[in-house]
Amino acid sequence: MYNQSEDLKSTKPKQFWEKPTIVKHIVGLTNKFGRHPSTLPYNSIDGIAVSDLVEEFGSPLYVVSESTLRRRYRMFMQAFAPRYPRVQLAYSYKTNYLDAVCLTLHTEGAWAEVVSDTEYEMAIRNGVPGNQIVFNGPQKSEKGLERAIQDGAMINLDSFDDFYLMERVAERLGKKAEVGIRVSFQLNYPPWSRFGFQYETGDAYAIAKRIYESPFLELVGLHCHIGTYVDDPNMYASEATKIVELATLLKNEFGIKLKYWDLGGGFASKNTLHTAWLPGEQTCPDFNTYAEAICPILLEGPYQGEEFPLLLFEHGRAMVDEAMHLIVTIISQRRLNGEKKAIVVDAGINLLSNVYWYKYDMRLARDAGTLTEGTTILGNLCMNIDVISHDTALPSMKTGEHLVIRNIGAYNFTQSTQFIHTRPAVVLIDEQGKAHVVREPETVEYWKQLDRVPEHLKLNKM
Repeated sequence: MYNQSEDLKSTKPKQFWEKPTIVKHIVGLTNKFGRHPSTLPYNSIDGIAVSDLVEEFGSPLYVVSESTLRRRYRMFMQAFAPRYPRVQLAYSYKTNYLDAVCLTLHTEGAWAEVVSDTEYEMAIRNGVPGNQIVFNGPQKSEKGLERAIQDGAMINLDSFDDFYLMERVAERLGKKAEVGIRVSFQLNYPPWSRFGFQYETGDAYAIAKRIYESPFLELVGLHCHIGTYVDDPNMYASEATKIVELATLLKNEFGIKLKYWDLGGGFASKNTLHTAWLPGEQTCPDFNTYAEAICPILLEGPYQGEEFPLLLFEHGRAMVDEAMHLIVTIISQRRLNGEKKAIVVDAGINLLSNVYWYKYDMRLARDAGTLTEGTTILGNLCMNIDVISHDTALPSMKTGEHLVIRNIGAYNFTQSTQFIHTRPAVVLIDEQGKAHVVREPETVEYWKQLDRVPEHLKLNKM
């Protein structure tokens, strides 16, 4: 006889039930190279299990690999140092200005490239001497320029208004300040003409002449940045050709001998653009390829038999993109319109702003086999636009499991926002495999610490 009371006392766990759905899957070897990359598990980072990292530090979680940062810097120097006599990397602070990231690169020998008074202050606080700071950007304050001049920083002028302000500050200080100019070249379409002085229109020549005639300024450098994620080394060969052409003109016409030429940043990382036909793993040139395109042209420049100018680069993405990952947890699953599989994770586009540009490599933190299904990955923000990926081939997953979004070190952290949720902790794994918290998870108290409420709006007056 059925006893309802006994059934209610049962300790057996309830069985989950899901409406059956017919779904097309991809199974087995998808090509002659073997498993689809998205089915390869990513269950540890620098020797620490993803599950252990989440258990200790929570989810979502940014994870930085110190060894990858150091390896990327060393690979860059090993490519360029044998091909050009004087090479220096000035790390682009705006890419990722976590102190632990910046200091790792500084201890390797990197200088700092900054684009604001704020970033200049960050570099100084990190112990970078002023004469190892490249000061760029469209907005420079009078106070910031005064400090940079006194510190001996490399200041690259971006506009004629920059020139006027710089001249006034130098005159007031009673110094003849050294400056560089940012030059834009028509190398691609649409050209990057927003910044600096256009070469083809004569603006670059005009500002060089103005500086040459100024009693307060001396032109010592040329700077150019041709774009971001430039995976065509021929673009840099064209940039180097134009830089040499302008440097030759300045030397012949005004007797100007440059102390540095700065080719900016923009080298591609192994991430894949949404518009790309092939994965970034296959199309991203290595540092040697870039170096071989650039250095021979500079060595044929106007300084034969003389000391060559210092060759500066301002890379950020090429240093940090592959050194940082985001661990997320699956919080729910669903079928969109009853068909398309979707999962919701505990992070949103407020932590991954660059998902609009890149198809990030996403891996489950366990081996779930080779059977995959196209999956939409949704963030945890209460907004319809919060989509991390529209169609990623992923194996079957369970709610509560962890997903690793790889190679997100460039710009995602610096552009992250406190929107709906506070931002998570950042952990750095050192070369000995030990994890360190390098940024604490945010709290509501931290979030609201700058708010001020007028007395008449307070609900609980004491």
